Amino acid sequence: MKKVAVIMGSDSDLPVVKPALKQLKDLGIPFEARVMSAHRTPTAAADFAKSAIDNGFGAIICAAGKAAHLAGAFAANTVLPVIGIPVKSSTLDGLDALLSTVQMPAGMPVATVAIDGAQNAALLAAQMIALSDCQLQSKLSQMRSDMSQAVALKDEKLQTLLEEI
Repeated sequence: MKKVAVIMGSDSDLPVVKPALKQLKDLGIPFEARVMSAHRTPTAAADFAKSAIDNGFGAIICAAGKAAHLAGAFAANTVLPVIGIPVKSSTLDGLDALLSTVQMPAGMPVATVAIDGAQNAALLAAQMIALSDCQLQSKLSQMRSDMSQAVALKDEKLQTLLEEI
């Protein structure tokens, strides 16, 4: 199975990224988490992205706040799918990171999830890897089925409560 790289622009992004790491772990997807900066360690970030395919990665998740150029810097250096997590910071409540991540020039796509949307980033990476992994497809299908059943149970409980009103 291909690995997922989870790159944070700062170690302060870890609380936001933890749900992605947990989701990957729960699905049995191997991952590597690193701190790299598009601005402070540009050579290391570019080298990592350029060698990601040879190192067994199938997708890259990048989490960054403020200027949030990390996902774009990775996308510029690999043909692997890159998923950006805009991180909410004290500045502009994450809108700056969202716009920096989603507004990529033609030819450099970055899939972008919601501000602080780490779990969806992991699920999107899992869906990408599942294109060539039947076991992972089954896990994702079961997860969707479980979510559907949970909602049906909640609705059933609501209907019972409404009868008592």
